Amino acid sequence: METKFSTTHRIIIMALLMAISIILSRFLSIAAWNLKIGFAFLPIALAGMLLGPIPAAVVAALADFLGAILFPIGPFFPGFTLTAFLTGILFGLFLHKKADMKNIILASLSTQLFCSLLLNTYWISVISGASFWALLPTRILQTCVMIVFQIILIRILAGYAPQLYKIQKA
Repeated sequence: METKFSTTHRIIIMALLMAISIILSRFLSIAAWNLKIGFAFLPIALAGMLLGPIPAAVVAALADFLGAILFPIGPFFPGFTLTAFLTGILFGLFLHKKADMKNIILASLSTQLFCSLLLNTYWISVISGASFWALLPTRILQTCVMIVFQIILIRILAGYAPQLYKIQKA
């Protein structure tokens, strides 16, 4: 299944996915000071499936940055934008043109364990002054919940990907 989007088409897809990610992250997530459960990963995973690692990383990083500037929850912290960028890279590496169950599980495990659990917990400890190890137990619970959500929802999304690839021919 080859995806050859024109440059304009790619930019439009990226902008739409970015907007959806901002809405899902800023308005449709459950958040506490050190926990966040939401669906903002879906547009990033879709960008990874359709466009590859670098475009998915750009979508994720710009969505994080613009969301923080336009709809701040707290002060902007670039560490979270770096994590978003790496999440996009991982989704693209695992899911681009190969969103089978094995790769969906690997994408979810890598983004949640490395990016969310380790990196974001570290960033939270840096900005809050709380101990990384004290934050870890509640963050492990969030990670476990999100791994299950991601695997189920990305699998559903991957089922629609072949239809989305056909949009390029329209």
